[in-house]
Amino acid sequence: MKNDIAEILKRNQLSVTESRAKILELFHESRSALAHADIENKTDESYDRVTIYRTLQTFVEKGIIHTIPTADNSVLYALCKDECTQGKHNDNHVHFICDICGTTYCLDHITVPEINLPKGFTPHCTDVVASGICKNCK
Repeated sequence: MKNDIAEILKRNQLSVTESRAKILELFHESRSALAHADIENKTDESYDRVTIYRTLQTFVEKGIIHTIPTADNSVLYALCKDECTQGKHNDNHVHFICDICGTTYCLDHITVPEINLPKGFTPHCTDVVASGICKNCK
């Protein structure tokens, strides 16, 4: 897996640092979206908040991860598909947040419907987040 992570970083013109590799590894190991606090907890405080924040922002800008809004106005992060590139995210799918366990899932097979906005409006992003009870908590 370490070679895959190094390849992803190099493909996105990013130097392979310990913090970037470890944070990207956490995303590959996770089955759900991660919050900034999740990453802090899973790195055993090896990296400060600013390093984690900057790494996440860089990954979002490069199209490696995407953001997911939550009801409490916080942000979760999840791996992008391979089609995402710098400045162009193609993760046009629905996200599901479980009300019981709090796990957030990317529902890649359900695409976000096109929104017909009034003339003069230009959309940059459409987020659809569904909530309920996941199959593990049922």
